[in-house]
Amino acid sequence: MSSDVRTALTALLGEDAVLTAAADVEPFLTDHRRLYRGSALAVVQPRSVEQVSKLLAFCNERRIPVVPHGGNTGYVGGATPDESGTQLVLSMRRMNRIRSVDPLNYSLIAEAGCILADVQRAADAVERFFPLSLGAEGSCQIGGNLSTNAGGVNVLRYGMMRDLVLGLEVVLADGRVLSSLTSLRKDNTGYDVKSLFLGAEGTLGVITAASLKLFPKIRATATAFVAVADVQSAVDLLSALREASGDRVSSFELVPRIAIELTTRHIPGVTDPLDDPYEWYVLCELSSARAGEPLDALLQETLADALERGIVLDAVIAQSERDRAAFWRLREHIPEAQRIDGASLKHDISVPVASLPKFVARAAEWVKDNVPEGRLVAYGHVGDGNLHFNLNQAPGADREAFLAREPHVKRAVHDLVHEFGGSFSAEHGIGRLKVGELERYAPAVELELMRAIKRALDPNGILNPGKVLRMSSASGTLAPPASGA
Repeated sequence: MSSDVRTALTALLGEDAVLTAAADVEPFLTDHRRLYRGSALAVVQPRSVEQVSKLLAFCNERRIPVVPHGGNTGYVGGATPDESGTQLVLSMRRMNRIRSVDPLNYSLIAEAGCILADVQRAADAVERFFPLSLGAEGSCQIGGNLSTNAGGVNVLRYGMMRDLVLGLEVVLADGRVLSSLTSLRKDNTGYDVKSLFLGAEGTLGVITAASLKLFPKIRATATAFVAVADVQSAVDLLSALREASGDRVSSFELVPRIAIELTTRHIPGVTDPLDDPYEWYVLCELSSARAGEPLDALLQETLADALERGIVLDAVIAQSERDRAAFWRLREHIPEAQRIDGASLKHDISVPVASLPKFVARAAEWVKDNVPEGRLVAYGHVGDGNLHFNLNQAPGADREAFLAREPHVKRAVHDLVHEFGGSFSAEHGIGRLKVGELERYAPAVELELMRAIKRALDPNGILNPGKVLRMSSASGTLAPPASGA
């Protein structure tokens, strides 16, 4: 980095906010899955929206690319700089204040660098509940959750991150600030501009704060780990529970037998909740804001009826918070257990809930016939049709030979998802990893609209270039889709 650029950045942000030493920059150069390793001009850490505004105005004028960076928990390389060494990493971790909490309006305003778990705690402190929950909640940041439209385990009842947002504060590429931190539930005054930035992965603007919806504090839960005959039985049980509980189902997770084997083998403290092995399981949870509501009895009654009908094969209901935590520890550590076990090919897909059984059957058969080096690990959020359809390296299989199958496997899985009317990216976003997939599956009109919006909001292409939409490395402008996409 030239001395004049460093001097200017230091003047804008302060000496300690500009990192250039190799040891300081290193943690920002590799994505969570270690798929990409980039190089950065520097890492900057602003403390306020005013500093972000001045920074982007400076970078836009000099055509310096900027890569927003949160907790680095993403799966698609969306927060990692490229290999050119010309991009500036914008870390949001110092913008980590809860600006306000309004329990009567059931809302709070949090800055983008707030850790998700801290937002949950801020809500709980005023007897409220913020429902976004996922495995990385102890390290992921709200800005990243917003920029990827995060999902998690409570989407069935509360929706995606987009559904939890009332207003945003966003700095545009030229440094202008969109200040729309409203806490209104109703506001039909023109286009819903804020929605453009949710799920845009920092390619249209840098989110610096958000007004978020809160809900009544959860005071009663009932949680069960249930063995089911097959995926169709899981879908049938979901329907029965939603109807019997008056839609109090907050989570409904599908878990295959192999996930039990992997977590009990690799994760300390994880045990099999049931005495006998079964092919498929469900982790389900009911919740209510009413203290003392007899959810356990309701859950037990519904499971007993499902047992008589052959939908449920066995079940155990958590008798304590310790039991509940044990069930969730198993579910949340499946990704880590996969990583420890060996190489894996990951697919974050969704199909209509009713289509899950047929999709899993056809996809599993294809894997069995075509990928002898792999073992299917299909788990996830049945309540919203989202599966992590992963393949793990089989014992004794050659790692490189297995990983070499990735393009062929990806194409087969994603084509089948498309046939079922589904999505190749349910909750992880596009990032750098799935740019080609977006070009292949998105309708041409939709893709052109996305490109037009990018050109309008970021005409110089400085914001997270190469993520979501393909960019020309030579000119820094939008590039046409790859041939064959």
